[in-house]
Amino acid sequence: MRFMPLKVEIDPSSGFCNGVVRAVGKAEDYLSSHSRLYSLGAIVHNSSELGRLKRKGLEIIDMDDFRSLHDDTVLIRAHGEPPSTYRTAEANGIRIIDCTCPVVLALQRKVREVCLRMEAEGGQVVIFGKRGHAEVNGLVGQTEGKAIVVGSPEEIEKIDFSRPVALFSQTTKDPEEYALLVREVRSRREDAEVYDTICRQVASRHKSLVSFAASHDVIVFVSGSESSNGKVLFDLCRSVNPRSIMVEEASGLRPGMFRDGDSVGVCGATSTPQWQLEAVADSITAISLFLVEC
Repeated sequence: MRFMPLKVEIDPSSGFCNGVVRAVGKAEDYLSSHSRLYSLGAIVHNSSELGRLKRKGLEIIDMDDFRSLHDDTVLIRAHGEPPSTYRTAEANGIRIIDCTCPVVLALQRKVREVCLRMEAEGGQVVIFGKRGHAEVNGLVGQTEGKAIVVGSPEEIEKIDFSRPVALFSQTTKDPEEYALLVREVRSRREDAEVYDTICRQVASRHKSLVSFAASHDVIVFVSGSESSNGKVLFDLCRSVNPRSIMVEEASGLRPGMFRDGDSVGVCGATSTPQWQLEAVADSITAISLFLVEC
């Protein structure tokens, strides 16, 4: 009996979010007329896309490198940066191409505003996010390091509930996990201020991905291993469809991952470019043809 072909579909809602599209576009525009551009941190957590941009002249630097630069040009990625980064740039004559996502920028302003009020009231700012993540570092910087970072509802004990609480979320966190944290916080302090700061594009992607994952026999999730958003979305896929597989690129695919006539859904993180989703889908089709011929 011959192997039935695989049916392959790319999730239409997957791929770069608007903030990453904007940052990559600005980098490419600059590099079209310059041989080099520094990026403070990886512009996107995807090694294949970084490799493509590096071939165009993008160089990733860290904060130590940044502090040593003078009179050069540096791109600030979509995650944003704390105020101290801009002070260093001004002191060193560094020209900034600021690609901070507008959603993140608005959140930074709100965190700074609320922090000033909370200080006057003896309160505290709490940020639900991944400790050490670039966006979270930028948010904590708006509070001059005073904000409390909570990585999960299990870390709620870090909050002093004898004081007023203002709760924010990193823009790319899981909406359901944030809702759980909100319930836990309000069960201990009813008057806690809660701000809905998860990106609408990210939140809607969670909902659409649940439906997409459930409608296929197997899910191939394409993401860089360093992507926080990728981990969250892959875990979401796996919770809906146990036959969910994560790969960084097409080379990670194997014929043994698929069964006769499988419907295969290809999706990815907000840091996964469309060209990479298409490359993975094409490779799955090639595997299907190979299996049919065998």
